[in-house]
Amino acid sequence: MAETTGATTEVTEARDAVSAAEGVAAAGAGERAAAIGYEQARDELIEVVRRLEAGGTTLEESLALWERGEELARVCRHWLQGARARLDAALAEPEREG
Repeated sequence: MAETTGATTEVTEARDAVSAAEGVAAAGAGERAAAIGYEQARDELIEVVRRLEAGGTTLEESLALWERGEELARVCRHWLQGARARLDAALAEPEREG
């Protein structure tokens, strides 16, 4: 039973570490988005996916491409969330006036 508890603790700690890393990554997406526009991030993400799907890369190259793809996806998501907020605000204005 002690082994199970130890394993459960390790899984929980690993899950917490991943959550913390995702939070830091999400916070940094805004900074990266300011440095790279949506279209540029989208186009680079398309190229990353194309290279991964084509194969022929080493494991290390594939992992690096995947990590870059995740970062680019976060940047795109940040831009799209900002656009959604602007649209929602614009659509809500006539309701406030009328």
